[in-house]
Amino acid sequence: MSGPFSDLTDTLFADKSVLSESYQPEEILERDEEIEAFSHALQDVLFGREPENIFLYGKAGLGKTAVTKYMMSELQSEVFEREEVDDLHVHEINCNGKTLFMVVRRLVNELLPADASPFPKRGLGTGDAFDELYAQLDRIGGTHLIVFDEIDHLDDVDTLLYELPRARSNGHITESLVGIVGISNNYTFRQSLSAKVKDTLMETEISFSPYDAGELRTILHDRADRAFVDGACDESAIAKAAALSAQDMGNARQAIDLLRVGAEVAERDGDETVTDDHIEDARTLVQRGRLRNKIRDQTEHAQYILETIAKLEERNEVPARSKEIQEGYERVAEAYGATPLTTLKSIQDHLSDLHMLGFLVRHERNKGLSGGQYYEYELDLDPMIVLETREEIVQAAD
Repeated sequence: MSGPFSDLTDTLFADKSVLSESYQPEEILERDEEIEAFSHALQDVLFGREPENIFLYGKAGLGKTAVTKYMMSELQSEVFEREEVDDLHVHEINCNGKTLFMVVRRLVNELLPADASPFPKRGLGTGDAFDELYAQLDRIGGTHLIVFDEIDHLDDVDTLLYELPRARSNGHITESLVGIVGISNNYTFRQSLSAKVKDTLMETEISFSPYDAGELRTILHDRADRAFVDGACDESAIAKAAALSAQDMGNARQAIDLLRVGAEVAERDGDETVTDDHIEDARTLVQRGRLRNKIRDQTEHAQYILETIAKLEERNEVPARSKEIQEGYERVAEAYGATPLTTLKSIQDHLSDLHMLGFLVRHERNKGLSGGQYYEYELDLDPMIVLETREEIVQAAD
């Protein structure tokens, strides 16, 4: 008797993991200028000097995190080969959805001896966590590079970026050196920092621009050679995936996803080769997945606002004014045990940002002397995508 998997004997993939988001390539393609700038900024580590602070800017999928992981690995290998160089310790943390206390506490727990009790979640403040962090950095000694991915999502980022770069000059550490690598999708992130933090950082900025079609094609060729069995992917399919992604956002992650999903579509249809048609079918599926990821990338309160508008849409109560959205948002935030933003202006700022990011349609209304001028908002995507994504986020956090 045959089962539901009996016919699944062949696959187009030789190594599907090459097309996954977690895959870290051994060689970084089409980012030579960024790697050269990164290398120059990190050279002080090799000579026992205090590291430069480095900030990487660019939209998602442009190689910022992949390049950083590659550079950290290469630097650690070089340090290992040079006996006269101090030990190098690299710490990586994603700041999305985390408070400053959570970030510092995690760093402390990463540094503590294996037999030590973890730093407590409650009962001590952020200042206490910083004190313990400095103690552990000096206990270990050497050079510490701390990578903060999605640093623009961190609350009270000014405190973090004022404390760590000045830790040595302020006498908090004497036996160790610390450098920061910040990664942000927001090109204007620096503008939001306080003047004293900007003066303290003295950072090197490296900007990642979108890939063009030729660059994406090079990247996809490399991945396809590793991912598929011989003859399983048409050259034209690679070209189409590269062209579609270049026309959209110049995003390597999107291009790789198109190739992977296109192959999944081909396998589902029983085809032996990935073609242009499979890539076109994958386009719709990838766009839906990309929207889910964009929602996850938003701050906690921005997600509450999106969820509020999605629920208003379900009740056919859109387009809605910012005051109406605020009232619903407060209920949503409180339902999750969060403290709502208190001013209408803060809600309006989030609505404006979400409109600029393409999540919302904004309608300008002018009622003249009787009603004045104002905006109304509604979603520019299927509300079920928002609600399903929020449900997944909540379940993953439980």
